[in-house]
Amino acid sequence: MPSKFALTVKNLSVVYPDNNGGLRALDDISFNVRHREFLCFLGPSGSGKTTLLRVLAGLLNPSNGQAHFHHQHPKIGMVFQQANLMAWRTVIENIKLPLELEGMDAARSRAKASEMIELVGLNGFEDALPRELSGGMAQRVAIARALIHDPDLLLLDEPFASLDALTRERMWNELSQIWQTTKKTVIMVTHSINESLFLADRVIVLTSRPGKIKIDVGVDLPRPRKEDIRYTPHFGKLARTLRETIK
Repeated sequence: MPSKFALTVKNLSVVYPDNNGGLRALDDISFNVRHREFLCFLGPSGSGKTTLLRVLAGLLNPSNGQAHFHHQHPKIGMVFQQANLMAWRTVIENIKLPLELEGMDAARSRAKASEMIELVGLNGFEDALPRELSGGMAQRVAIARALIHDPDLLLLDEPFASLDALTRERMWNELSQIWQTTKKTVIMVTHSINESLFLADRVIVLTSRPGKIKIDVGVDLPRPRKEDIRYTPHFGKLARTLRETIK
């Protein structure tokens, strides 16, 4: 019988070697992620959020514990704080790069990239170079590139942190709509309480280093979410709970 979970993390710890007995970044983290769930990790700088994503992406081995995917050979997409686009490649060429690396023929990869351009709302910018894009547009390209190979899990490492406040809030709406369409399993790390509540089904708050789970909160706000939901009493109540937990 298939598992109701996409991912199970059990007793996971990460210690970075140093000259003073090791720097403990994460300490005994355990949680489950359901299929198609949008999970946000919230916490102060140094709480191990990015370290956790690196473990889940297979870029870092844990010191103890494990991250178990309930899917054989899972495909993982990742979006970083910076879009990291190739400056000499156009929007469509950046988006289709993962398919090229997999050996897909040019016609199919371009067709799939065109579908992604439609999904993230970049029609008309197919042939633009990264220098011609705004910060928000560049991150939409990065999201499309991460989604193009149909990942089982999408990891987002503060993808809007470098954007100005108004652009960042517009991107919350964009990402929410993309998730509503694709229903991908998503794990995102952020410093923003409002961002986590607007986007997520659950928010897990980590303590300061070493990161431990302090609280796991279900976000029972209706979907699809519109901007004015941030001004409702229930949103404010959830925000206060998270803010008091972080303090």
